[in-house]
Amino acid sequence: MYVFTVCKLIFVVSNMINLRIVNTYISSIHSNIKLNTMYEEHNSIDFLDLTISRQHKKLDRDIYRKPTTMDTTINFLSNHPIEQKMAAYRYHITRMHSLPIDPDKKHKEWETLQTIAKNNNIPQQLLQKLNRQIQQKTDQNS
Repeated sequence: MYVFTVCKLIFVVSNMINLRIVNTYISSIHSNIKLNTMYEEHNSIDFLDLTISRQHKKLDRDIYRKPTTMDTTINFLSNHPIEQKMAAYRYHITRMHSLPIDPDKKHKEWETLQTIAKNNNIPQQLLQKLNRQIQQKTDQNS
C-alpha cells in the first residue's frame, strides 16, 4: 500500500505501477502540484490524526498518537481558567467523535482520555459532561 496526499487528501494505491500512473497524471495537471508520497511500515501509515492499517482486504482506521505523546495536561489543581484546563480534553474528545473509527477504537480512546484526566486531577464527572456535550453536538451535525 502506498499513500500520497494532495492538500490533505489521501489516495491509496495498491502497487508501484498505479502509484506512478497517478503521480504522472497529477503532475501533468499543473507544474506546482507536488505530491508527498508515504510508504507503509508494518502494514500501516500515519496520516494526520489517523493510523490507517491494512487488514486482509480492507483498511482499518485508528487514532494516531505520536510515540513521544505524554499524558500531561494542565493539572486541574493549577491556577488556570477552567477553559484552559479543559481545552486539551475538548480537542481529543471532539477528535474521537469526529474521526471515522470503529466503536471499539472509540471506547479505547475514551479509556485513554479518562486515564490522562485522572493523572491530571480532572474530575471524571466534568470529563463525562464534556463528552456528552460534544457527542450531542456531533450527532446533531451528522
